[in-house]
Amino acid sequence: MDSYVKPIEIRWSDLDPNFHLRHSVYYDYGAFLRISFLEEHGLTVSFMAQHHFGPILFREECVFRKEIRLGDRVSIDMQLLKTREDHSRWSIQHRILKNNEEVAAILTVEGAWIDVLKRKLTAPPDTVKHVFDKMPRSEQFMWDK
Repeated sequence: MDSYVKPIEIRWSDLDPNFHLRHSVYYDYGAFLRISFLEEHGLTVSFMAQHHFGPILFREECVFRKEIRLGDRVSIDMQLLKTREDHSRWSIQHRILKNNEEVAAILTVEGAWIDVLKRKLTAPPDTVKHVFDKMPRSEQFMWDK
């Protein structure tokens, strides 16, 4: 897959007192897109619940470049930066774009999978490999050790 992009609708409640997007909303957009991708490719929340595993984040970082205001056209994409061969750990980057594809922010997350019963990191089922194989990869993509 070359790209995975979704448009975002800005809500009044997404704004801060300066009338631009609150910082925490960028992180919400990233979570929305990651879960949308997983769901659309068969890695549903119910599948994860049945198999007792789910995603966990170690780090989330956003670099803000341009203000986003109510009325801006916004979209978000995602690219896999790195992953282990078993996809037990991974890094994903999102670009939040406004209007004419201007990069407003870059959000990077590093995560893994956790066994929700044992509360320990785990290698995910093979289904995860098939889904991650469909995820767009950045030009800087690398396999992690």
